[in-house]
Amino acid sequence: MGKKVDLKKAKEKSTGFWSDFKEFAVKGNAMDLAIGVIIGGAFTSIVTSLVNDILMPLVGACTGGFDFSEKFLSLDGTKYASLAEAQEKGAAILAYGNFITAIINFLIVALVIFIVFKKLLVPRKKEVPVVAEITEKECPYCKTKIHVKATRCPHCTSELKE
Repeated sequence: MGKKVDLKKAKEKSTGFWSDFKEFAVKGNAMDLAIGVIIGGAFTSIVTSLVNDILMPLVGACTGGFDFSEKFLSLDGTKYASLAEAQEKGAAILAYGNFITAIINFLIVALVIFIVFKKLLVPRKKEVPVVAEITEKECPYCKTKIHVKATRCPHCTSELKE
C-alpha cells in the first residue's frame, strides 16, 4: 500500500506557505517594487512625450524636416506614400524608423535615470583629508626612529625632552 498522509501536517505546510506569501506581499520590499513600477509607468509616458513632442521635432528641424517615424521598408516591393498607407493595406513592412525612435527614447531614459540617481539622489561625500597619526619620531642624538611617547631612546639610551 501507499504512504499514509498526515492531513494535519499537510494543512500546516499549506498554511505556512500562504502566510509566508502574505507576509512577502505586504512586506516593504514588495510594496516598494509596486510603487516603483507605477512611477516607472508614469515616467515612461513623460519620457515618451519628451521624445515624440519635443526632441524629435527638434531633430527634424535640424535635419530639414526628417521624420524617423515615417521611415520604413516595404518587403513586397510596392512603393507606398506613407507608413500609415502601407499598414492600412496590410503590407509586410520593416518600420525601422520606429526602431530608431525607440533607441533614442531608451537613450534619453537611461540619461535621465543616470542624472537622477547619480547626481541628485546620491549624496555627495565631502572628502576629508586623512591625517595620518604620527607614531614615530627621530631621536635628536642618534637619529634613529623611536615611538613618539618614548622618554628615553632604546638605541642610545639618551633621555628625551617632550
